[in-house]
Amino acid sequence: MPMTMSRARVARRIATAAAFGGGGVGLLGVATVGVLLTEVRLARRTVGGSSDIPPCADGRYGAAFGHRTDRPPLRLGFLGDSTAAGQGVHRASQTPGALLASGLAALSELPVDFRNVALPGAQSDDLARQVALILADDTETPDVCVIMIGANDVTHRMPPAQSVRHLSEAVRALGAAGCEVVVGTCPDLGTIEPVYQPLRWVARRLSRQLAAAQTIGVIESGGRTVSLGDLLGPEFEAHPRELFGPDNYHPSAEGYATAAMALLPTLCASLGLWPEEERPEPARGEGILPVEQAAAEAASEGGTEVTASRAPWALLKHRRRRQLPTEEPTDRSSVTG
Repeated sequence: MPMTMSRARVARRIATAAAFGGGGVGLLGVATVGVLLTEVRLARRTVGGSSDIPPCADGRYGAAFGHRTDRPPLRLGFLGDSTAAGQGVHRASQTPGALLASGLAALSELPVDFRNVALPGAQSDDLARQVALILADDTETPDVCVIMIGANDVTHRMPPAQSVRHLSEAVRALGAAGCEVVVGTCPDLGTIEPVYQPLRWVARRLSRQLAAAQTIGVIESGGRTVSLGDLLGPEFEAHPRELFGPDNYHPSAEGYATAAMALLPTLCASLGLWPEEERPEPARGEGILPVEQAAAEAASEGGTEVTASRAPWALLKHRRRRQLPTEEPTDRSSVTG
């Protein structure tokens, strides 16, 4: 509990600095940064990275449902970095966006038009450009957008308050256009193999602090968050060979499925489609908490949702997951023009 409260205070300071335009205070001393940079250079030689272009998953999912209803398709937009783009897998159906589009189609029993503008290597300062792309045609505004961002902000040492400010502005812009917004917060970078101490400890600390601060910014800007600790978190740490891809950095198909299963309930709930009540179940560790406490607790447990309640409170939930269908995109002209 003391660690959670400490993280909550740091997250609140970062979010406050973001709101008032500050760059954010450094969370590490100069000596620690020197050690960190040395460890990063050593880790990069082994971890590597992927320059492959992610498969394009844009298109229509659940097209068969279109023959059963005269309701228009749902529109799903995706923004963020390489994990949002699906880097590391080779089939469109294995990307997180395709998995979520298929799941949303199955649960809504409606076709889903999916468009992804995420950019591998992107940091949060690229979100304004991505928002402009996704909203360029006001007749095709998404019903809901998913943002997955933050890992590159940590590895490139973007000031956390600056990172949160860019994300909050993106959430507000999408909300003003009529989109629901779900943000997968910064994953736990302390589980990338092989990364050694002290980099592992520093990466975990910084990524969790950013995830908590992102949650505060997103909730106060009208969005919902899901902790992606599971994306590079406990399940990855326990099963790295199954859940990491060939470059030991980006998720494998199984890893992306794990993340998508964590996001799907919140994605559907944002549209009123998830068959669970919004009130908390205390027996499942859910509750109404001060927003910074909810943010800190979510950062420590992957798959945890945080949704705004009456300010300054937030709802912390652990929604039950469902197996995801897989589907290749069809009718790409409907969303790519």
